[in-house]
Amino acid sequence: MPRSPVVARTRAGASVLAALTVTALVATGQPATAAPAPPAAEPLNRAFDRAAREYGVPRDLLAAVGYGESRLDGHAGKPSQANGYGVMHLASNPDNRSLEKAAALTGEPADRLRRDTAANILGGAAVLRDHADRLGLDRTERRDVNAWYPAVARYSEAEGPAAALYADTVFTFLAQGLTATAPGGETVRVPSRPIAPDKDEVSAAGVYAQSPDYPSALWVPASSQNYATGRTATINKVVVHVTQGSYAGSISWFQNPASQVSAHYVIRSSDGEITQTVRDANTAWHARSANSSSIGLEHEGWVDNPAWFTDAMYRSSAALTSHLAARYSIPKNRTHIVGHSEVPGNDHTDPGVHWDWNYYMQLVGGSPGTPGDSLTFPSYAVQQSGSSGPQVKAVQQLLNAQGYAAGSADGIFGPATKSATQAFQRARSLTADGAVGPKTWTALLSAGTTPALARGSSGDAVKRLQRSLTAALGTTVNADGSFGPTTETAVRSYQSSRGLSVDGKVGPATWGALQAGR
Repeated sequence: MPRSPVVARTRAGASVLAALTVTALVATGQPATAAPAPPAAEPLNRAFDRAAREYGVPRDLLAAVGYGESRLDGHAGKPSQANGYGVMHLASNPDNRSLEKAAALTGEPADRLRRDTAANILGGAAVLRDHADRLGLDRTERRDVNAWYPAVARYSEAEGPAAALYADTVFTFLAQGLTATAPGGETVRVPSRPIAPDKDEVSAAGVYAQSPDYPSALWVPASSQNYATGRTATINKVVVHVTQGSYAGSISWFQNPASQVSAHYVIRSSDGEITQTVRDANTAWHARSANSSSIGLEHEGWVDNPAWFTDAMYRSSAALTSHLAARYSIPKNRTHIVGHSEVPGNDHTDPGVHWDWNYYMQLVGGSPGTPGDSLTFPSYAVQQSGSSGPQVKAVQQLLNAQGYAAGSADGIFGPATKSATQAFQRARSLTADGAVGPKTWTALLSAGTTPALARGSSGDAVKRLQRSLTAALGTTVNADGSFGPTTETAVRSYQSSRGLSVDGKVGPATWGALQAGR
């Protein structure tokens, strides 16, 4: 259809802000003033200015896109959940090839676009300009930030509601203004302004749809290939995740049949907006062994950057968790409200050390307590037919997580638990007596992925290592998930006693010995 004249869009600016889908807050919680930004003297500002000049993209629009994607954090070239890189989240996945497109448009190699912030911002500007050109924006229109709305929506590589959510977020940042501090301490400012985005080219059908389970949330369904219909267990816990990417990007990723992941709800950092993507009654794929019995909440952000964990996000998420606890009779404690890293059989670290559990549980109206994975003990006693208690429950959880049907984790060592133990023992070439002694405990506790670990490592894999060392050595190794001097000493002791190369690091040989129950 014909494009609206620029002057008409400008004239409508005063009334359109109220009709935006979202109302985001700036990183500092305060709107920026309308005063012009100071001269760009620092690297990030210089990069935005250069890229804006070179590709004819409004500088403030470019900065708002980068802020919405990454909080201006390039994460040292590490990929997001959707395999996106850098401040501008240049992606390389089956549905989003913006990294490859940026390389073709700029002539920069893909590796530099991943790791070099200035090159990454230049690549993002090139991709945005390419979308603008394909939409037919002329030079006059390109000077009007409002004309870029459909190009921003296309930059998301999402469709329908997810694309509209993405573009609305960026344009709300423009309306409210930004004063953002990048991880290196540099300040990037975007002055506030009246906006009247041209939405004619963007289909937002359904973007105002209400969640069928939580009236305060929007509803943007995930691909039916990314979750299972129905439940095989009673809902008894809430699992807290961090997206490792943006809000709209994660929603879009759940719509991609190739991703094979989903969560029930996604919570936005800036204002706490919630979108439901999988019905409560269905099984989202977010936490392996806990999928069938849990509700998964994804929080926009990255585990290593606390700037994403805003008060608005905490309060909105806690209200949702409190609602879920009441609806499904979930106890408000840390045994039933857990992090992804605390679910048996997982190798993720989210929500990470920056997530304030005490504050969150206070908002939920529950007890802070301690993580309730029921797997950590100062020592591991022999468990066998007739045994009962917390350690039997741990055995059952571990067996079930590895695909051995131990039955309900009820803490009673019955025939099903013995049969599952024997099957596990046979698979590990252990004596299949059905009793869980030091060797079987060691193999069970260490089961899972085998990443290289050394002093300075952290996360669930380190916890698995520490628990299995406790079982193997017969002495307590504190399972705090942090690979420090004490853990290194325990690794050296284990390696020496098992005839392995003694270097204090955990590679294939050490993992192999632990998982074989040696």
